Amino acid sequence: MNAIYNEIAHFKFAKSEYWTQAYVAELVDRDSHTIMNIENTGQYPSFNLFVKLITMFDVSVDQFIHADGGARSSSCRKHIDVLLNSMNEKELVVIEATAEGIKKARETEVPE
Repeated sequence: MNAIYNEIAHFKFAKSEYWTQAYVAELVDRDSHTIMNIENTGQYPSFNLFVKLITMFDVSVDQFIHADGGARSSSCRKHIDVLLNSMNEKELVVIEATAEGIKKARETEVPE
């Protein structure tokens, strides 16, 4: 379950690469050592802090609970998932069409 809380670092980066531990700590009314320990050592936050963090980073509890499955995913795939979660329906339609186009092009490639 430590991997669950280590995901905070990933989602913090996805939210804004300029957010420091001190800034996050200020937002959740904690000291920066608390945030550092959660990110770097997998320290378990209190339930209330956990709720604040996942709310602030717009991450579902489900994404944390199933982080073990995410361990099989690359950081790039996780980053794309975070980006997709922030998109509206029109943007998702564009991404879906792009992915389908890439898949179709791959299927029609002639082997060298």
